[in-house]
Amino acid sequence: MSSIPLKIMIVDDEPPIRKLLRMGLGTQGYDVLEASNGKIALDLLKQDPALIILDLGLPDIQGHDLLRMIRARNDSVPIVILSSRGDEAGKVQALDLGADDYLTKPFGMDELLARMRAALRHQLQVHGERPIFRSGELSVDLVRRVVKVGDKDVRLSPKEYELLRILVQHAGKVLTHKFLLGELWDPSTDAQYLRVYVRQLRQKIEVDPERPQFVLTETGIGYRLRAPDEVVRSALPSEI
Repeated sequence: MSSIPLKIMIVDDEPPIRKLLRMGLGTQGYDVLEASNGKIALDLLKQDPALIILDLGLPDIQGHDLLRMIRARNDSVPIVILSSRGDEAGKVQALDLGADDYLTKPFGMDELLARMRAALRHQLQVHGERPIFRSGELSVDLVRRVVKVGDKDVRLSPKEYELLRILVQHAGKVLTHKFLLGELWDPSTDAQYLRVYVRQLRQKIEVDPERPQFVLTETGIGYRLRAPDEVVRSALPSEI
């Protein structure tokens, strides 16, 4: 007996983009819903999509406003933002409004599928932490509070562990500076405190802290912890 395909809603006013996504997602077994504007998207939301791919540049409703409307009706559906802008502030705002991830046009289908898998996995885990998280050589036992890289135990300070725990809870998802500061201190805290602890954490869990494979920088936006099935990036020297 075959499983019911997941419904993925594409919200984009560009027909070529919708066609590309419809074909790419269709070959992966997804059931695709298409909306060319915000009004149609809100109507299709009644069909309970498993994930939404949302373009910020829509003709009728400003992307961030639509994101607020969607979150008011459904606070858990994963949302991956598509943007043709290099506007980091707009991406940060979308993430702070409840988006799970973002991609900048042009993008690769493999990268989109990886971001979708991470967002869907996080949504399934949101109501309960897994006892043990593993990504490559990194393992974090959330019950015993034991961190290892390979067979080596890693000793973390309480604040370093708290930072890692938050990243583990949201593995694969971009976490903004504002979110992390709010979780660890206060949203108004100087972001330099966060950079210091990220640097210290990398010194302890990364083989090469200057080319991190676990705690990845999203330049100008925040950080993400590499998800268990995420392809290791060819990392450039990190930007704290």
